Amino acid sequence: MPSVLSHPAVPLALAIGAGTDVVGPRLAVVACVASVLPDADAIGYWLGVPYDSLLGHRGLTHSLAFAVVVAAFCSAFAARLRASAPVVFGVVFLCAASHGVLDAMTTGGMGVAFFSPFSNHRYFFPWRAIQVAPLSVGRFVSERGIAVLKSELTWVWLPCAVLAPLGAGARRVARAG
Repeated sequence: MPSVLSHPAVPLALAIGAGTDVVGPRLAVVACVASVLPDADAIGYWLGVPYDSLLGHRGLTHSLAFAVVVAAFCSAFAARLRASAPVVFGVVFLCAASHGVLDAMTTGGMGVAFFSPFSNHRYFFPWRAIQVAPLSVGRFVSERGIAVLKSELTWVWLPCAVLAPLGAGARRVARAG
């Protein structure tokens, strides 16, 4: 998995690209939380839940169904987030689902159960350039942790840093035209 430091790159890029009229600060914060929420399953990992089980790491909480549930829940708070329910749903769904997408591009683990709870089959994408981050803080503060951060800067943050201003620019062009 990319580290908890890099999953928020997607919602931050989306917020910049879409602009505050669409993704205001409150929704941006919720989207960042949604992008890291799937890793709550790491608690089960530390409690002995088998990695390859439905509730194991990269299982149910990394699925598209989980992203739908989180997005639907957050949509109920659309007024507080100062956005329409469809916008909240779309932004939160994309950000929660982006977690599994990024994890499927890592060099380690057993893959992502995108279709859980209907199937626990784990998937990786053919292109797997993101170095897998260790699950413990102790191992993250090491030479390996530095390599992971370099990988995330290259394969997560840099593309997001390029796409965010492109989205903002496209928004400006669309308004002007």
